[in-house]
Amino acid sequence: MINYEKTGFTIPEIMLPKKGTDMSLWTCVACDQFTQDAKYWENAYAIRKGCPSAINLMLPEFYLDRPGSDEKIEKINKTMDEYVKGGVFAKPFTGMVLVKRKTLPGVPERTGLVAALDLECYDYKKGSGSLIRATEGTVLSRIPARMKIRKNAALEMPHVMILIDDPEKTVVEKCAEYVKGKRPVYNFALNENGGHIKGYKITDPRAFEDVSKALEKLADRKNFENRYSLPEGTPVLLFAVGDGNHSLASAKAFWEEKKKSGASSADPARYALCEICNIHDPGIIFEPIHRVLFNVDADDLTDSLCEYFGDKASVCFFGKNEKAADYEGCYSLSFYAGKKQGAIYIDKTIDPLAVGALAPFLDDYLEAHKNVSIDYIHGDGEAVKLGRKAGNFSILLPAMDKNSLFPSVIRNGALPRKTFSMGEACEKRYYNECRLIR
Repeated sequence: MINYEKTGFTIPEIMLPKKGTDMSLWTCVACDQFTQDAKYWENAYAIRKGCPSAINLMLPEFYLDRPGSDEKIEKINKTMDEYVKGGVFAKPFTGMVLVKRKTLPGVPERTGLVAALDLECYDYKKGSGSLIRATEGTVLSRIPARMKIRKNAALEMPHVMILIDDPEKTVVEKCAEYVKGKRPVYNFALNENGGHIKGYKITDPRAFEDVSKALEKLADRKNFENRYSLPEGTPVLLFAVGDGNHSLASAKAFWEEKKKSGASSADPARYALCEICNIHDPGIIFEPIHRVLFNVDADDLTDSLCEYFGDKASVCFFGKNEKAADYEGCYSLSFYAGKKQGAIYIDKTIDPLAVGALAPFLDDYLEAHKNVSIDYIHGDGEAVKLGRKAGNFSILLPAMDKNSLFPSVIRNGALPRKTFSMGEACEKRYYNECRLIR
C-alpha cells in the first residue's frame, strides 16, 4: 500500500483472476441490487455454477435478512480462502485500474479509477466534516449485518463508487494518458444486460504522483472555498460516496473495531477498495430511487399522508391512462397501489428535494405501522411492477441534478437516504478486482 495521507488516496495491491478465466462468469453485479427479484439471483447463480466467480464471494442483499444467511456467510468466507490458496488469482500488483464501462444504449461510456481510500479520512456520522463523506443519511441498523460479512473475510471486492468534483478533469481522465496504446487487462461483455467493460492496469509511479498532486489541489482549502463561495474554515469535501454508502460505512465500523482491539496502523482493514469517478463524466447519470411499501393499505397510507402534511399536500386517484399533472410550486409524485394509481402533490416549500419532503412522513408511518415494510427500487419499470401487486404501494420520485450534489452536501450535510442512484440497477458496478484484507 502507498498511502498519500494528505488526501486519503491510497495505491492498493490489487488481485484479478488468472489468465484464462471466463471473466463474464467471474463478475457479477453489486450485492445491493435486485433486492426484490429472486429470479434474477437464481439465474445469476445458475449460469455461474461450477465456475470461479465473484458471486461466490458475496451475499446478495436479497438473502441478507432471510433464514440461512449466517450459513451463507460462513460458506463465502471458506470460498474466499479456497480461491486465495487455490490459484484462482494472478499475482497481485501494486497499482490502479482504469475502467471503461459502456452500459445501456444511448448512455455515454463512463470512466473510473479503481484505487483505495484511507478510512481514517472518512466519517459517515451526521454532521461530518471529513475529507471522505457520505452523501446520504446512514441507517445505523444496517451496519451490523454487513460487518458480519466483512469480519472473517479474506477479501474485499468494491462496488463502492466515489465521486470527485473535478471540472478540469485532472484526476481520472489524466490517467487515461498512461494507458494509451496498452492492452486492457480485461475486456469483455457483462452478463445480465450489464453492457461492456475494459480495465487497464496502471503501475507507473508517475501516475500515482499525478493523481496525488491533482487531488491535493482539489483539496486545497483556498481553492475549495473559492470554488463553492464558502466562508473561511468550511471543512473540505474531496470524496463524496456516490454508491455503496452502507458498505463503506460497514468497512469503517469494522476498522474502528479492529483499532480498539489493537490493530496496527498498517492493517489492511484500514483501507477500502473503490472506484473513483468524476461527477462531470458524461457517463455519470443520476437516476431516482423509488419507494415501495409492502403489506400496506393504500387508503390508510394516503389518508395518513394528507393528515401529516395538512394543506401542504394532496392526493389524486385517477384512471389508467391519466398521468400526474405538473403544478407550479408542487412536487408531482406518481404512485401505483394494486389496481389503483394516482399522484401525490407536495408543496416544494417543505424541502428543496422531493425525497426530503417525503422521507420524514414515510419514517413516521413505518414507525406507527410495524407490519408495513419498505424497499428502495432502481428503475421506473420495476417500481411500477411491484406497485401493481396487491398490498404494495410504490411512489416514483424525480431524479436529482448531479451538479447540485457537492454544493448541497457541503452546505446542508448528508441528503436523505436513497436520494439518488448512479444509473439503473444493471448499470451498477460489477465485482472484478479484489484485495486482501487480512
